[in-house]
Amino acid sequence: MRSLAEVQAEFAAALRDPAAATPDGIVGPDHEPAPRRFAVYRNNVIVGLVKALKGSFPAVERIVGEDFFQAMARAYVRAEPPRSPLLIDYGVTFADFIAGFEPAASLPYLPDVAWIERAWREAYHAADAEPLGADAFAGIGEDRLGGLTLRLHPSLRLVRSRYPALTIWKMNVGDIPVGPVDLNASGEDALIVRPAAEVTVRTVPPGGADFVAALEEGRTLGESAAAALAAERAFDLAANLAGLVGAGAIAGRVMDPEESVQ
Repeated sequence: MRSLAEVQAEFAAALRDPAAATPDGIVGPDHEPAPRRFAVYRNNVIVGLVKALKGSFPAVERIVGEDFFQAMARAYVRAEPPRSPLLIDYGVTFADFIAGFEPAASLPYLPDVAWIERAWREAYHAADAEPLGADAFAGIGEDRLGGLTLRLHPSLRLVRSRYPALTIWKMNVGDIPVGPVDLNASGEDALIVRPAAEVTVRTVPPGGADFVAALEEGRTLGESAAAALAAERAFDLAANLAGLVGAGAIAGRVMDPEESVQ
């Protein structure tokens, strides 16, 4: 006798694959096999998951077109079952799937656009926190500033791209006019954060992505600035710090075990 887990796995796999046979034991009110009933149910499940992906990745759909997106989304549904009962969580691996989806290989920036869209959704549903204001660092001497540790806003997400993916995303969500894009131009790093009601997406200055990544690891301000400078000689600590504060991306600071600001 098969275990319950095996039965459930077969049922879930059949739900995502239109070519799969109706699992054993699926019967109607007359206790007879009910392949047509199961087919209707299966179609509703697939349509629901594809609709969830369309809602989460509107820019990706606009770039590739409705028919292409539908086919790609259905392929993803067959490959990736939901891992959460919440539909808002579905699609967390969609960008990685796109990167390996051969029909989309001619659009090398597409996975990064999908990552921006996923980060936007995660930021929107992230926990709330009061960001620090512009006066958060007033009165701190330069000799002590380097030892500061920052607590970043829980909604903050960082997406790095070798392509102008942020510009492409903005064009396809209506933030800026659509125009030609040079894919050989410098890549763009995007900072996504929701300090209040609205999610904001902005370009990170040179070295800023390495700076934020180091801060996320819990490194001090001095250590994070050093990491950024090692990656980008044009890194400007004052400009990047001001940008993070202005974006509402910093939710707290710690000078030492005795002093903290939440």
